[in-house]
Amino acid sequence: MYRVVIPARYGASRLPGKPLIRVAGKPMIQWVYERAQRSRASEVVIATDDERIAAAAREFGAPVVMTAITHLSGTDRIAEVAHLQRWEDEAIVVNVQGDEPLMPPELIEQAAALLEQHADADIGTLASRIVALKAFLDPNVVKVVTDGNQRALYFSRAPIPWNREGAAAGIASQKSYSGARRHIGIYAYRVSALRRLASLPPTTLEQLEKLEQLRALENGFDIRVADSTVLPGPDVNTAEDIALAESLLGS
Repeated sequence: MYRVVIPARYGASRLPGKPLIRVAGKPMIQWVYERAQRSRASEVVIATDDERIAAAAREFGAPVVMTAITHLSGTDRIAEVAHLQRWEDEAIVVNVQGDEPLMPPELIEQAAALLEQHADADIGTLASRIVALKAFLDPNVVKVVTDGNQRALYFSRAPIPWNREGAAAGIASQKSYSGARRHIGIYAYRVSALRRLASLPPTTLEQLEKLEQLRALENGFDIRVADSTVLPGPDVNTAEDIALAESLLGS
């Protein structure tokens, strides 16, 4: 059994008030909540520090936990929820981002199942095969490499694994991306690991790559990665993304 927490903040550099932007007739956060409700989660909670988001969530019937305004990440916000709700250390919590109105419920279940299947894992997350060179070279597409037991070795914005023989004339000449995997940003945590992670300071690699999951790797957390059973829909970061989400959700 597992719970879902949807961290949501009002401030965003590109789309202020993003959780409340209406997409196909509903606030974006409502689409995310309804997707999570269709999973097998025993509880779905919205965590926010903004009363506007809280009021909208209550209007469509979602439980809300108010959190501190000082959190720098969704992980920190979820850790506060676990503390306030007094969830047990062995409980599993899935972090579903508030800007993913097209997140398939199947992927929420799959991330949680990784921790149910691997008793020694701290965090579960997902990946999918990269099928285009453009995505492989795009720093906005986070890549992940794993060991033979599907433990994460590294996450990077750089194109990894790098085929040395495929780029004789430098990065722009790379033609090979065989075996490359795109990280899907959904995480399942054991509450004990979540609390420990939130208590740790940012690390060097995390700050260089701007990838919070590297804090976990640098501190020895066991992150298990599975290939997603279905592909997630796009998240929403720009006005163009809103238009695309509208077309997909309205179809």
